[in-house]
Amino acid sequence: QVQLVESGGGLVQAGGSLRLSCAASGSIFSINAMGWYRQAPGKQRELVAAITSGGSTNYADSAKGRFTISRDNAKNTVYLQMNSLKPEDTAVYYCNAERVLDGVTRYRYLELWGQGTLVTVSS
Repeated sequence: QVQLVESGGGLVQAGGSLRLSCAASGSIFSINAMGWYRQAPGKQRELVAAITSGGSTNYADSAKGRFTISRDNAKNTVYLQMNSLKPEDTAVYYCNAERVLDGVTRYRYLELWGQGTLVTVSS
């Protein structure tokens, strides 16, 4: 069974940095896009950044210039480097993977989500 496991959340002061990691485990043959979403209390989940298997990236306006998404295809891992954090970045951050192909069962998962990691930015 393929699953996503996030790490790296925590408490940081405004202006600080955090690096989130998300590793996909299981008998993975390929993953199309991977990305990070976040959900603040009382708000809808929103895209933060995404990256394709070829390295093309997409950022929310709020993340541009401060966050960097990267990916290690050999490790099936995606990272989110967050700099110049603001209190409004406080949220649960979720890892997402699209079109994941299991190399053993040949089952294709349309979409997978991690369990979420909390990022709290204090002012």
